[in-house]
Amino acid sequence: MTELDRIDVALLGAVQKNNRLTSEELAEIVNLSPTACQRRLKRLRAERVIEADVAIVSPKAVGRHITMIVLVSLERERADIVDRFKAAIRNTHEVMIGFYVTGDADFILIVTAKDMEDYEEFTRRFFYENHDIKGFKTMVVMDRVKASFAVPLEVSQHLAQTPGK
Repeated sequence: MTELDRIDVALLGAVQKNNRLTSEELAEIVNLSPTACQRRLKRLRAERVIEADVAIVSPKAVGRHITMIVLVSLERERADIVDRFKAAIRNTHEVMIGFYVTGDADFILIVTAKDMEDYEEFTRRFFYENHDIKGFKTMVVMDRVKASFAVPLEVSQHLAQTPGK
């Protein structure tokens, strides 16, 4: 596990809110030099603490007017079936987010579609033609209240202390 100090946490908090901050702006926020900030960010990316630098795109702005939350149950929970379904999720552009979960369903998917006809075509192709799927339940999102990948951050006993602080 990567050890993070207070400066790492401050950097992560800043780039989670705004990934377009300059090195100078970050330096001001965390009280380091711009070069030191860039070094730390490079390390955080190399260690996969920062998994990706992305933009959150409005689905409606690009013609994906409907979002669904779909609970999927597999016919059998065998490793090969789970792995195959995980691969299908990764390779399907309609699926924005996929979680392998415990409980009443095996997977939870966030799916977008242009309209209900588009979603129906997706379900036929993705669910009905897959014999490993036992069933699925769809909930249509009425309003996206929050869109974020920000992880709550705090310095705790699991994080290293910043030297000299």
